[in-house]
Amino acid sequence: MAVVTMKNLLESGVHFGHQVKRWDPRMKKFIFAERNGIHIIDLQKTIQAIKDSYEVVRKTVAAGKTVLFVGTKKQAQQAVQKEAERCGMYYINNRWLGGMLTNFVTIKKSLLRLKKLEKMEVDGTFENLTKKEIAGLAKERIKLQKNLGGIKEMKELPGIMFVIDNRKEAIAVAEAKRMGIPIIAVVDTNCNPDGIDYPIPGNDDAIRAITLFTSIIANAVIEADNEVGLKIIETLGDEDEDMESLLNDASIKEEDMEIDIEKYTTEEAYREAKKDEEVVEEEDEPQIQVDVDKVYNDE
Repeated sequence: MAVVTMKNLLESGVHFGHQVKRWDPRMKKFIFAERNGIHIIDLQKTIQAIKDSYEVVRKTVAAGKTVLFVGTKKQAQQAVQKEAERCGMYYINNRWLGGMLTNFVTIKKSLLRLKKLEKMEVDGTFENLTKKEIAGLAKERIKLQKNLGGIKEMKELPGIMFVIDNRKEAIAVAEAKRMGIPIIAVVDTNCNPDGIDYPIPGNDDAIRAITLFTSIIANAVIEADNEVGLKIIETLGDEDEDMESLLNDASIKEEDMEIDIEKYTTEEAYREAKKDEEVVEEEDEPQIQVDVDKVYNDE
């Protein structure tokens, strides 16, 4: 039985959005309040979204279809690979190559090439090649493995796609929509939830939050053939307890242990949750040194 508690969500920093000035107005329905200039995500809606996503993944896998995990940002790469491999599904965690879904026929040729190179490496073919040829083939294999290793055994399009940060994975989302593949995506307060079949409002920058979401989807795959489902422990006392009390009540208990909810909404807690966020700058183009005087003198 997969279990998710409200404490898990809070400790993982799932409720922290971005700074107010960086929000996308289309996320307004998922935002509960603003604290210290930071948007707080409504965890009640996050929990409902988790339940819906969990069930749709179970039904999809039970129907014999596959799940594709997509997360190419640095914070998500390790979690996406680990959880996808744990549940035996496919993943993309390095770079999304344009046409992976819309031009899958061509991608399959690259996958066959990757398998051929791997076979050549173990069947003794390399022994009859020069060092330069071997180095070239090894370099090609490493490149293909890096980008396509997670979908090497994928024979057909996936039944559903799970995405970390639909803003960064906009091309993947667009291709899935075009091919009619349902999309589950973790959407932060700076994302656009429109067009996502099953948006899960939550922090998509913290490694712990990403790991939590990814493990939930992986558990859904593993338990697809079982009768048990996802158990959510909200620990909110009365059922009528709302998000306001969650954020303000410091006396909520779980398993006879007091949980100080206020500590999860401080500036320090926000910095801790967002410390994994990295701004990955594009590689600078090589600078060409030009001797201006020489250019003019030559003329």
